[in-house]
Amino acid sequence: MAVPSPPLVLADVLAAHAAARADAVALSFEGGQLRYGELCRRCERLAAQLWHGWGVRPGDRVAWLGANHPGQLVLLFALARIGAILLPLNFRLSPGEWDALMVDCAPAHLVHDDAWAAAAQELAARHGLAVHPAEALTDEGDWPSPPCGAESRSPVLLVYTSGTTSRAKAAVHTQANLLANMAIAAQVQKMTAQDVVATMLPLFHVGGLCIQTLPALYVGARVILHARFAAEAALDCFERDRPTLTLQVPATMKALIEQPRWDSADLASLRAVWAGSSLLPAGLVQAFHARGLTVCNVYGATETGPFSIALAPEQARSHPGSCGWPAPGVEVRLGDEQAGVGELLIRGPNVISRYWPDLPACDPQGWFHTGDLATRARDGAYTVVGRAKDLIISGGENIHPAEIESLLAEHPAVAECAAFGLPDDEWGEVVAAAVVLKPGQAVSEQELRSYLTGRLARYKLPRHWLWLAGLPKTALGKVQRQALAQLIRSDAADGQASPTG
Repeated sequence: MAVPSPPLVLADVLAAHAAARADAVALSFEGGQLRYGELCRRCERLAAQLWHGWGVRPGDRVAWLGANHPGQLVLLFALARIGAILLPLNFRLSPGEWDALMVDCAPAHLVHDDAWAAAAQELAARHGLAVHPAEALTDEGDWPSPPCGAESRSPVLLVYTSGTTSRAKAAVHTQANLLANMAIAAQVQKMTAQDVVATMLPLFHVGGLCIQTLPALYVGARVILHARFAAEAALDCFERDRPTLTLQVPATMKALIEQPRWDSADLASLRAVWAGSSLLPAGLVQAFHARGLTVCNVYGATETGPFSIALAPEQARSHPGSCGWPAPGVEVRLGDEQAGVGELLIRGPNVISRYWPDLPACDPQGWFHTGDLATRARDGAYTVVGRAKDLIISGGENIHPAEIESLLAEHPAVAECAAFGLPDDEWGEVVAAAVVLKPGQAVSEQELRSYLTGRLARYKLPRHWLWLAGLPKTALGKVQRQALAQLIRSDAADGQASPTG
């Protein structure tokens, strides 16, 4: 059952489901269940506690540090009820990186789960924050209802960007942004109240929170919440709990297909597996398709909901490698197009308008500039070919790293790879490649170069190679190409670089 009338604020979503189907299960977590009626009541009680007990007011920030937990979702809706803002902290960051975020947006309170209690206490002490365990969110105090400070334009969620090319910035999502994204995502994924969604990706990022989890609550579906992803636990969930949808990323897809039970696991309940990634390795997609699982893709950014471009089930097998088509209500175009390639520009009701505290996120016409380069096929499908800042220009020719990486990743010995540019006196830049081999595999530079020869133009072939145990990545899993370039320069200074002519 969909929400009866378009909700204006987040509290309307839970209120509608509590009134219509209070006994329907909203959340399952570690053997427990929370039904829609109780979820709504808990959010109302917590809103009162936040207002009267903690002194939280509209616009105030409250941080969360922990793994996936029902308390984080209850806290989001409770803060939304009074017009305040949730700041989910990426637990993979260093204490110094957390410190920078605390200084930037100055939350007054920090809530944590058991696993992150010590880190939370230390962080709170450094910044003078009130600190609370997740158990404090179930306070049964007899607080009166707080004033409703929520408006559709009220900021409700701050999510920091990964900061691969600059310092991290906090995307300011309003209640209207989240509601628009929930409606768009639910429509494209054809979600209904009968769906069961397995959430395994971290809720500190818009991928785990906004692609399926909040849209599932929007339509009254059941969410099976995992504290964190583990391949064996995921397969257990698919067989035992029979989810109809789940969201994965390339790293978790790889872990699943490498799990010994992958070939025999009962995956029949899943009507689709959605992947949150601009670029999906073909081998991973093929492995899922071989098990009868349709892999759909959703493209977006922290700033765009993120449900912006989607490859739905009906096109997933005919358009491998594509991100798909603009989601309903979302406008997409290519900016500064050259030779069919341009920067993806996105405009829509789920796109933020500013970074914290008041830095514009879009151009004067409302377009968000993603920094991703893409092509548009005649049928309207978009395919991402790389980052504008990652573009390699060699001898005046544009080279997109993704083109090299997609071919190199198909080699049976290669586990991961990344292409990047190095300065060159003659050509301006030349291509370098970092390679992570699969366990027990060995391959030479010449073998890989021969593998690519004939499949790539000569000027696109890597001139330098870097062998690593793992690629340097941000906390959100993005490859740090600048770090790779620095590594290869360091090797060259030590006489260890590997030019191939």
